[in-house]
Amino acid sequence: MPYQPPVEEHIFTLRNVIGIRELADTARFADFDEEDTAEILAGAGRLAAEILNPLQRSGDRHPARLHNGVVVAPPGYAEGYREIAGGGWIGICARPEHGGAGLPATLANAVNEILNGSCLSLGLSPLLTQSQIRALEAHASRDIKRT
Repeated sequence: MPYQPPVEEHIFTLRNVIGIRELADTARFADFDEEDTAEILAGAGRLAAEILNPLQRSGDRHPARLHNGVVVAPPGYAEGYREIAGGGWIGICARPEHGGAGLPATLANAVNEILNGSCLSLGLSPLLTQSQIRALEAHASRDIKRT
């Protein structure tokens, strides 16, 4: 079944309920523009609809399995994950000095919802890495952060 990412609904919620405009008033997000929200969510929507959603059926028909001690992912999942990682979606709210985009977590949450809505089994994959990034940014030593 085709997936229609709820991009406009997310934009409405971020603008009118959450008040994402106010982030530009903070030092950390001074360069963040409200137009960035629409562009980022549209990009996530394209990834979700065109790349990830078709993989949903592949995962249903060929679930991950353990073969000779190696996990074999459904066909296309490795390529789908490379699209997520290569597009910078994993580090969307990580600080730029650590290789991330430095965007607001509220926007990252909307992106994650779009990815999860298209193919939950693959869309969830980046969440552990995102959580680890947040933990390292908050608690790691300077040496580890430089690494």
